[in-house]
Amino acid sequence: MTEITENTRRIIEKEDRLLSYTTRVPYYPLVVDRAKGSHVWDVEGNEFIDLLASAAVINVGHNHEKVLEAVHEQVDRFIHYTPAYMYHVPHTKLAEKLVEITPGDFEKRVAFALSGSASVDGAIKAARSYTGRNHIVSFYHSYHGTTIGSLSVSGYGSDMRKGMGSLVPDVHFIPFPDSYRGKRTEECLESFRELITMIVPAESIAAVIYEPIQGDAGILIPEQAFYIEVEKICRENGILLIADEVHTGFGRTGAMFASELFHIDPDIIVLGKAIAAGMPLSAIVGRKEIMEAWHTPVHFFNTAGNPVSCAAATASIEVIEEEHLLENAVTVGNYMMERFKDMMTRHECIGDVRGSGLMIGVDIVKNRESKERDVQTTAKICYRCWEKGVILAFFSGCVLRVEPPLTMTMEEAKDALDIVEASITDVENGLVPDSAVDQVRGL
Repeated sequence: MTEITENTRRIIEKEDRLLSYTTRVPYYPLVVDRAKGSHVWDVEGNEFIDLLASAAVINVGHNHEKVLEAVHEQVDRFIHYTPAYMYHVPHTKLAEKLVEITPGDFEKRVAFALSGSASVDGAIKAARSYTGRNHIVSFYHSYHGTTIGSLSVSGYGSDMRKGMGSLVPDVHFIPFPDSYRGKRTEECLESFRELITMIVPAESIAAVIYEPIQGDAGILIPEQAFYIEVEKICRENGILLIADEVHTGFGRTGAMFASELFHIDPDIIVLGKAIAAGMPLSAIVGRKEIMEAWHTPVHFFNTAGNPVSCAAATASIEVIEEEHLLENAVTVGNYMMERFKDMMTRHECIGDVRGSGLMIGVDIVKNRESKERDVQTTAKICYRCWEKGVILAFFSGCVLRVEPPLTMTMEEAKDALDIVEASITDVENGLVPDSAVDQVRGL
């Protein structure tokens, strides 16, 4: 059983004295020392099976040899020279690859940045520049980032906006389908129709920004019919579709991009998180005419498109393709989904299991009839998993976030889920005290 030692306490106490509160959302006192594949070791030498993949960033597994080789080779050449003024091969090579693999059989252009949030900002700027329209439509419970622009289009919760003053104007929110808690497709579509009929003329709307699968909302997966109608309304009215695939991109759902699951060719796609196997990088890929409608330096970052990050990204994409990680995500993901559904027969706290590939949510409730969220039990399960050797976090207060590296083997998945079920049993039997989770601040 993992224990908190004086060494770990000192590190955490020092960080608490130095870092701003807003930069961290800790779940338990885990101080990472090293990682490989689907395993992480802390500074005490304790080993953990990773079901979080650094918040869906490490899709190709920790420290993949091909990525390390690409990084080392580029570092030996040069670490950085701004592509804002000069050219370098890794920058061009990655852009070519992104144009090739993203949805849409049309000519595209790429713009790099440093985070998914910054690229969401860029997508908004590009859409407004191209259309000459100001208004943006987003969805309740969406999470697009924390820069001012991405925060403005995020419908995750009012806490994100406290003390921020005025955000980007002309942003409108409509409901997103949630079949488990009764938010029907037609109800959401009707809200969209009412918006463009009663509130904002369709010809004033630049774009609809959406997560193909809402992640931080608790893995909400809409019906195909929802996107068919949204796309129809947008195409009829000259409204652009911006797919935020920061979370779902690069194989997480069993497709390279989740838009492919819904047969959508977005006008602009935003990429981040797993793009460079943990190196700082993000990108926007959009139709040529849209991406050429704005001007320098409206989306200009001196360290964006860093050659080391670009080399890591190209290597990461090659790993996904060469090691058939999309297929593995589906195979292992289906196994994990079935295991969790089997757990439902023994554990009343599991209200719902949903997901695609290795993007899985397990809804923990106080009562299956009322579907009331059980935040305390969820936090205790995650804490007990850490004590037993599994890294697990949660969404939306009550949804276990099961997003391991796409390289996870069936054996690793089995071992991890054995620990998860044992942890659920311990919580149900009152073996995890309330005091154990006093420090948990997971969203």
